[in-house]
Amino acid sequence: MEGNGSVDMFSEVLENQFLQAAKLVENHLDSEIQKLDQIGEDELELLKEKRLAALRKAQQQKQEWLSKGHGEYREIGSERDFFQEVKESERVVCHFYRDTTFRCKILDRHLAILAKKHLETKFLKLNVEKAPFLCERLRIKVIPTLALLRDGKTQDYVVGFTDLGNRDDFTTETLEWRLGCSDVINYSGNLMEPPFQSQKKFGTNFTKLEKKTIRGKKYDSDSDDD
Repeated sequence: MEGNGSVDMFSEVLENQFLQAAKLVENHLDSEIQKLDQIGEDELELLKEKRLAALRKAQQQKQEWLSKGHGEYREIGSERDFFQEVKESERVVCHFYRDTTFRCKILDRHLAILAKKHLETKFLKLNVEKAPFLCERLRIKVIPTLALLRDGKTQDYVVGFTDLGNRDDFTTETLEWRLGCSDVINYSGNLMEPPFQSQKKFGTNFTKLEKKTIRGKKYDSDSDDD
């Protein structure tokens, strides 16, 4: 009998706690509903106008990006084109490639996908054989190399596949994460959790270079073969 009494008492305590929690939630909902009820027509109209203005601004920004060549992964033909493209856009990813390097073709596939997803960033490719001056200035020694630029300055570099798990079958999400680490795209994931699984092996300790202008500054690159 004593055992049953203890169980009944325990059940009663749990029930009371549940009812108290439910009451708190109910009071909170009532408070939120009351706030909505108190919003006048003028305030609702103001909120609607702000929302529409934000949508119009976003659409205008999208059209501006598209007019500057965002939204597609494009090849440019010369160093002169590079400087012009970089001047036009706030954020640029440029793939320095060579036709005979297999890993460049792997990057091409991923960059084409990301260019469509991240309209805020311009995605370009430039054959290193057509840009000897630029490659010398940036000291690009490993192919492929991605130059990540903001406001006409090199923010960072992705040299080879070291930061992508050191493997050819890395995912598009891995490259997206790496670009997000340099703030050259709007990344919505967790930068502290790389998409590739073997984090202990590969880690997240890539080298972040100091900001440099694209003219005349040094770039300390790896010297590994492609």
